[in-house]
Amino acid sequence: MTESGGKNGCVSKKVSAPRTRNRWGEGERLRGEILVAASRLLSGLDGEDGLTIRGVARAADIAPASIYQHFTDRAALVAGLTDYEFARLHAAMKAARDRVDVGDVVGRVRAMLHASCRFAMDNPGHYRLMTANGPPQAAPGVRQAGPLADVIELLVDGFACCEAAGITLRSSARRAAVIAFVGAHGRVVLFQNSAKHADADSVTSFVDEFLSLVFA
Repeated sequence: MTESGGKNGCVSKKVSAPRTRNRWGEGERLRGEILVAASRLLSGLDGEDGLTIRGVARAADIAPASIYQHFTDRAALVAGLTDYEFARLHAAMKAARDRVDVGDVVGRVRAMLHASCRFAMDNPGHYRLMTANGPPQAAPGVRQAGPLADVIELLVDGFACCEAAGITLRSSARRAAVIAFVGAHGRVVLFQNSAKHADADSVTSFVDEFLSLVFA
């Protein structure tokens, strides 16, 4: 038996099939648990092709129907997982930046780039999923939006702080951020695709050398 409001705000009673509703906040918590389970499952797969609704449901120890309450289909689940992984990357870069003294503006940029590289190397399947389709297309003159743009924006702010501290860049802060991220990304991809992986430190040392070229 459930109660619902009538047309004039009155309460009417009707019989319905038994259904347990999530208490306030539980729905969002379940969505988060689904994404955590999907992320964990992806770690053991060769790629996103093996990521299925039923597989994620088993990993989260819930019924597949519970996933459909939050993600309409597999494509929506993958999109949600992509956003979740970008949020993890964003948080890792911010945490790395904040561990460096605020006066060391170049060190803070370097720390963010190192964090992005290590995230990608530690989570290769996730990183391939995140970067598979590149940034979304934006109309001319319109700044791109989305989780990748949010990550780039962290670097833009970092390079802007370098300029404010009197450190000269070879290009604008925004251009420097894109160049630095693309350079780091390219080195990581070469690292991941090589038959014999180089030492992880060689990636971050390359980033340091590449970063030095951004400054005048």
